[in-house]
Amino acid sequence: MTYKAAVITVSDKGFRGEREDTSGPNLVHLLTDKGFDVTYTSMVPDEAEAIQRELCKCADELGIALVLTTGGTGFSPRDITPEATLAVVERLTPGIPEAMRAESMRITPKACLSRSVAGIRNRTLIINLPGSKKAAEENILAVIDPVMHGLEMLLGEGSADCAR
Repeated sequence: MTYKAAVITVSDKGFRGEREDTSGPNLVHLLTDKGFDVTYTSMVPDEAEAIQRELCKCADELGIALVLTTGGTGFSPRDITPEATLAVVERLTPGIPEAMRAESMRITPKACLSRSVAGIRNRTLIINLPGSKKAAEENILAVIDPVMHGLEMLLGEGSADCAR
């Protein structure tokens, strides 16, 4: 089954045109390669209302199955993507960011500083990724196969066969 996906880049500098977004387009490419239909992309500044508005639009209006955000997950005072995400999700999926951090720790000990979260709003799975192209790619590739199974369960009519 093909799922609709969206990629939202969160970056003050990108939004102002001061920095080229490499992470967002790379995520679109990775998702497309995995069979997703990326039907929506956007770039927003590091502002809670703007992030929340985009997440809600994807989940409530566009019926997107998977929303990836990239950026705003670090320690900078403007990094508020996890808080904006927590404000709109209805159910947390803590295993996803735990798995991403665990895999990233194999590459760099700084991975423990990631504040990424993941959760479900309606029938949309939202996952925060780092803003760096390399880190975002490593993180999503660490979980994309189980995420696809999770989407099957989230969007199916009953429970998916977890014993496969």
